[in-house]
Amino acid sequence: MNEIWWWRTSFGKEEICHVSESISNECLSQGTVTAEFEQRISDVLDIPYVVATTSGSIALLMSLIATGVGAGDEVIVPNRTWIATAHAPLLLGAKVIFVDVEEKRPIMDITKIEEKISKRTKAIIPVHLNGRSVEMEKVKEIAAKYGMTVIEDAAQAFYSRNKTGFLGSQSAMGCFSLSVAKLISTGQGGFIVTRDKKTHETLKLIRTHGVSDVVNPSWKRIGFNFRFTDILASIGIEQLKKLPEKIEAVKEIYQKYIEAMYELPFLKFIPVDIDNGEIPIYIEVLCKERENLVSFLADKGVQTRPFYPDLHLAPYFKNSGEFRNSKVFGEQGLFLPCGPAQPLGNVKKVIKLLRKYRA
Repeated sequence: MNEIWWWRTSFGKEEICHVSESISNECLSQGTVTAEFEQRISDVLDIPYVVATTSGSIALLMSLIATGVGAGDEVIVPNRTWIATAHAPLLLGAKVIFVDVEEKRPIMDITKIEEKISKRTKAIIPVHLNGRSVEMEKVKEIAAKYGMTVIEDAAQAFYSRNKTGFLGSQSAMGCFSLSVAKLISTGQGGFIVTRDKKTHETLKLIRTHGVSDVVNPSWKRIGFNFRFTDILASIGIEQLKKLPEKIEAVKEIYQKYIEAMYELPFLKFIPVDIDNGEIPIYIEVLCKERENLVSFLADKGVQTRPFYPDLHLAPYFKNSGEFRNSKVFGEQGLFLPCGPAQPLGNVKKVIKLLRKYRA
């Protein structure tokens, strides 16, 4: 049985008390507590409009619906990301077009975008994987040239920044996740941010079956039940209060690992630019002997997690092509134990075991 899990986060008495208070006040479904949570997110990210929803995946889906993506359209996504980024357009009948990632970072190679654009390209979704910033100014420049909408997938990049500002706030819409393996979590959940009032109103309609008043509804546009809940919002409010300590925790874990890397030549650390505002929620390495290392650590009670496969390998996308950089990350990438509640003692144990791996 694993003694050290690959990810650790925490929920305390504050979250329990807030949930209990909301239940006592009969605040269960989406209501005033959700509105408060959205306002707090707005304040934290310095962006005027926030729409909470059921997951980061649904945030992507809603954003594409708001953009008008449908059958016959094409949407460009990186070949290295969680598959939700590609499933969202596929569910709307659009064709997903994959772009390879950079050689040293598993994020979209912007130099390869234009060769994938066609007359049917409707949107592009840059993904700020593990808080790493895609070069947004260049992405927006390309999108403007070809008349495309940019939707940021910032599911793993809450509170990460680049020189312009917070990731997720630099396009038409930014999509975030609140699932367990994120900097702040409500168990499941997500939200969309935008600076455009009309887009905000559209997203709110999409979230609730296209109506603005569920008591006296009028059918304004297509939508569905993508509503958040005050129970989840109660957890989120308390998690936000702990944001500074969570950030410090993941940075400290990152520093511990990076200091040890010079002793571990069989690992190649995949860096995050902390000095310029990126926040590393995960510890990611490349290892040519990944399967052997995973087995070695598992035998010692340490759980790790291999990177997910390249997206183009899913046969239902029917995407051919060569993705050389993606292939390396897909075959060698590994998450080491991390997370804002991962005890530093666990990190030190993992590092000690890594030193013994080839001793």
